[in-house]
Amino acid sequence: MKFFGTVVVLQFLLLGSLYAQKFGYVDTKYVLSKMPEYAAAQDEINQLSLAWEEEVQELYKAVETMEAELKAEEVLLTQEMYAERKEEIDLKWSEVKDYQKKIFGFEGLFFLKKKELIKPVQDKVFEAVEKVAKNNRLQIVFDKAGELVMIYTDPIHDYTDYVLEELGLGDANDTIK
Repeated sequence: MKFFGTVVVLQFLLLGSLYAQKFGYVDTKYVLSKMPEYAAAQDEINQLSLAWEEEVQELYKAVETMEAELKAEEVLLTQEMYAERKEEIDLKWSEVKDYQKKIFGFEGLFFLKKKELIKPVQDKVFEAVEKVAKNNRLQIVFDKAGELVMIYTDPIHDYTDYVLEELGLGDANDTIK
């Protein structure tokens, strides 16, 4: 997959040099780290995650306790009583796993809450990138923080500071690492 991405980038660069297209890159990870609303969203997501994880762990412990009690009382129970309690425990395991999936699964509550909190911030960054690209007549803007590996980047093509400035977060003393 990375090979395909590298081939596509090389094609863009080769075509860009043939048609004199202008390109640049932005470090969105750095930009997001400078945004207070992103930090606040991350904090809220982390707090929710911890609370949900604790809740799921408590549910798991409750079922494990039920299993331990069944094991301890196994010799005292009739086969019917044992089967009934075992069925109840299996049902509880299923409920706990379903609940965990509802919270942390794909399209679960955690995913949806993260999307709800992070997407507006990301949209704000992408709008700023788009404005900077249009103002500087860039045809291609790469994200230095993404999966794309950039072995060398000439700082002349770095538009991260322009994006920060567009977001009102610019600082003349900041240097991009």
